[in-house]
Amino acid sequence: MRADVRQDVSSRARGRRTGVVAAVALAVAAGLVAGGCSAGGAGTPDAAPSPASASSSSSSSGTAPSGAAPADLAGAPGGASSVTPLEPLPAAVPSELAPYYAQRLDWTPCDDGYECTTFRAPLDYDRPAAGDLTLAAVRAPAVPAGTGGTATPGTAAPGQRLGSLLLNPGGPGGSAIEYVEGVARTYDPGVRAHYDLVGLDPRGVGRSSPVTCLGGERMDAYTAVDITPDDPAEVDALVAAAKEFAEGCRQRSGDRLGHLSTVEAARDLDVLRALLGDERLHYVGKSYGTFLGATYAGLFPGRTGRMVLDGAMDPSLDSLTGNRTQAGGFETAWAAFARDCAKREDCPLGRTEQQAGERLAALFAAVDAHPLTTTDGDRRLSEAQATTGVIQAMYADFLWPRLRTALAAAAAGDGTGLLGLSDDYYGREADGSYPNLMFANMAVNCLDLPAPFAGPDDAARAVPDFERTSPRFGRDMAWMALTCTYWPVRPTGTPHTVRAAGAAPIVVVGTTRDPATPYAWARALAGQLESGRLLTLDGDGHTAYGRHDTCLDGAVNRFLLGGEPPENGTTCGR
Repeated sequence: MRADVRQDVSSRARGRRTGVVAAVALAVAAGLVAGGCSAGGAGTPDAAPSPASASSSSSSSGTAPSGAAPADLAGAPGGASSVTPLEPLPAAVPSELAPYYAQRLDWTPCDDGYECTTFRAPLDYDRPAAGDLTLAAVRAPAVPAGTGGTATPGTAAPGQRLGSLLLNPGGPGGSAIEYVEGVARTYDPGVRAHYDLVGLDPRGVGRSSPVTCLGGERMDAYTAVDITPDDPAEVDALVAAAKEFAEGCRQRSGDRLGHLSTVEAARDLDVLRALLGDERLHYVGKSYGTFLGATYAGLFPGRTGRMVLDGAMDPSLDSLTGNRTQAGGFETAWAAFARDCAKREDCPLGRTEQQAGERLAALFAAVDAHPLTTTDGDRRLSEAQATTGVIQAMYADFLWPRLRTALAAAAAGDGTGLLGLSDDYYGREADGSYPNLMFANMAVNCLDLPAPFAGPDDAARAVPDFERTSPRFGRDMAWMALTCTYWPVRPTGTPHTVRAAGAAPIVVVGTTRDPATPYAWARALAGQLESGRLLTLDGDGHTAYGRHDTCLDGAVNRFLLGGEPPENGTTCGR
């Protein structure tokens, strides 16, 4: 899946070429993942998986909403029936970890009115003596109700503090610190009145002992390399780019590369929960953040509080299946865009969905043969960047007008608009630098799941199956899944289900035409979780909560404030 399985679209960029989806938001591509979004699963290193099958007592019922992903996107092989559940950790904190749980947080003013802190976590939870990582967090303290907006009614008493609400935007690789600072003041006033909003940059991400791999010029080259190779030379170039990226990470990040899994990040969340003084973890995760949250619930079901998993990933999928089904999600989103475009006077793609697909394919082929000039210095738009630009716009329908303009310009020979969308996807700054997101995205995804391919011959054989799922993006995403093949650290995770037996109700949110985390994944995760409740938005775009659908936002806010989840199978947006 596309690595990012991307983060929430209100966040900045999403990682792209990593293991199984990922959020992005991108949800995952390495070996998926928005980018994203990697999504993969990660088994706990502390206990052997149980042979017991996962419960499906909370699976959604009734007919799928209009626009829902086809049933074949649900998964097998690699589906819930062929893997074992993630087992919880012992309830008692091991004595060797007690010092980490006994730290004191020193909150200091930072970043225009927020509060920041750092704390220590072991590099290796199995060997705490091996050294520590420094993790960073931000807090937006609860504010009194009535400071603006209309609070959603709930059962929390006026002035009652419910604790901390941890937020994660996805990736893997998305900065929760940047996310909280970007959205805290827009959160529902009722939720803001009762919770401190807290963002923890996961290990290896942002301000938390970040990993790094390549400089700006080499990242420019990496994002431009052809990911739909037409001959052996282009295959060799793609393999060389993947190897260069992996070697750069090994040289610049060292031992951290082996300890950036989602299981370890979930254990860090539990340390922070204790340091915040909360008995249970209250949490809203988007895209890959749903995989992180579900992993926490699986490891610590008795400490799981009010949890919302929006744009859900399915941890039971292997990386090959995840990448393929994510390609189908982008195909579904493209079809929605093409239908909408056909109604617009400024649509450069014609008046039918079929015509739109044909013209897009022709444009990609033309750019492959002759990269387009842009107004960004001597940079030219490659086919890979053109594809990334289109994919970026699939994450949210508010980007569709910008995509129409960019496609029209590209047809006239100007690649600036599509290059700008591609740069947004990767988070490229105006000075040519790149954030840590892509590096962390790859590092997490390649640990969480085994690579789907042993080499380029495997990728080539998979292309026809991918193209059947997604004529537009299948070939692209099949070759992207090659990346983790060359990763310098062996994976520590495998596909698994998450039961979280005994956890409080967990609300799983799915959008029917979500490109990066297909709706079938939300249905699958809600069915795996013993206390899962499926909440659906019949609509377009990646993730749903906070997009101003009164029905869905109200259901989530009432749950966060009162603890009562929506009825399983509730659908909004119709």
